[in-house]
Amino acid sequence: MDLIPKPGQVVSAAGNVASMMLYGGLADLRPTPRTLIDEGELRELYHYRPEAGRPEHGDPVLLVTPLAAPAICYDLRRGCSLVEHLVAGGRPTYLVEYGPVSFRDRNLGMEHWVEEVLPSAVEEVSRHAGGRPVHVVGWSLGGIFALLAAADRPGLPLASLTVLGTPFDVRKVPLVAPVRPLLNLTAAGGPVNRLYQALGGAPQPLVRWAFQLTSVQKILTRPLVTVQHLDDAEYLSQLEAVDRFVANMAAYPGRTFGQLYHRFIRANGFAEGEFELGDRTIRVADISAPVLLFGGLTDGIAPIASIRAGIPLLTGAEEVRFEMVPGGHLGMLTGRQARHSTWRVLDEWLDQWSARPAPARKSRAKKRAAGKSTGDAAQPGIGANPARRYGSGGSRALAR
Repeated sequence: MDLIPKPGQVVSAAGNVASMMLYGGLADLRPTPRTLIDEGELRELYHYRPEAGRPEHGDPVLLVTPLAAPAICYDLRRGCSLVEHLVAGGRPTYLVEYGPVSFRDRNLGMEHWVEEVLPSAVEEVSRHAGGRPVHVVGWSLGGIFALLAAADRPGLPLASLTVLGTPFDVRKVPLVAPVRPLLNLTAAGGPVNRLYQALGGAPQPLVRWAFQLTSVQKILTRPLVTVQHLDDAEYLSQLEAVDRFVANMAAYPGRTFGQLYHRFIRANGFAEGEFELGDRTIRVADISAPVLLFGGLTDGIAPIASIRAGIPLLTGAEEVRFEMVPGGHLGMLTGRQARHSTWRVLDEWLDQWSARPAPARKSRAKKRAAGKSTGDAAQPGIGANPARRYGSGGSRALAR
């Protein structure tokens, strides 16, 4: 809205304010219709119903919800919903979420999601879709779960992996860097341990506060920015939808939070592409499916450098593609610009790796891996796979 508003802007602003105050808001928050097809302990698997007259086609897409974040991250609001976009495109679309986490779940560790929830969801989606391989899409911690499950279970029927906003090297996260000396002082019996053990995990208010901390500047300037956009219904609708997302954040189970804190944040255990889980070491180099990594240009939780660090670790993947897209941690997934950037790249990726039998794809990956020479491995490049089709040109184009 202009400093001296035009008559049309005044009328639009008045209408928007009336809608917010008298009619419950501007955003269309209706969820995309879905059906529960499978469930277990902290596991609910849904199939989104196809649009009338638009038959589903291609390999199924499984959206993996992060812990603590509500599943509406993928279905934020009509017009800014990745789910709505995928269903409108006729893709068989599924989502796994976990339901509310309570104090009684405090002893559940990451093993539950990596060994039970994700493999069961992938296998059930493949079965439900007629035995087709599955495109797994994971945002934030959902990306970590997807990577670890794929590395731990090479026999899963995977068509591809897409990971959005998932940091590999925590040392490259500015929010964590200043407090790393303090983190290194917190041993197993330290105050942080005692606190999350007493609380049974990271409670909802703390999780919500931590997420908001990454965008303090936006919080401080929000009143002024809101006034400046009172005539922009689309902008106000997005604010409303994000507020609902933040209000619905959930708690972390105690043991899972402890593993993430000690192994992922404090020890930066994922930076070398390995993660200690139970009695074994999981290596992302064992992933053979093609992998697409997304980084948000203004993401404070998982900056570009922390995600790019994963490219040379995915040496077993048939292809590694890295894309920088507009937006912060949530905005890159479902912001107003995502439909023109992230979703377009994702569509291209899904089309590229659909309708190909998974066993044949794995055999090609093994053949290429066996054919790599020391000279090939030493060649410079953004990815570790010499057969990688995509360079960074597409990413730079999106950044401009």
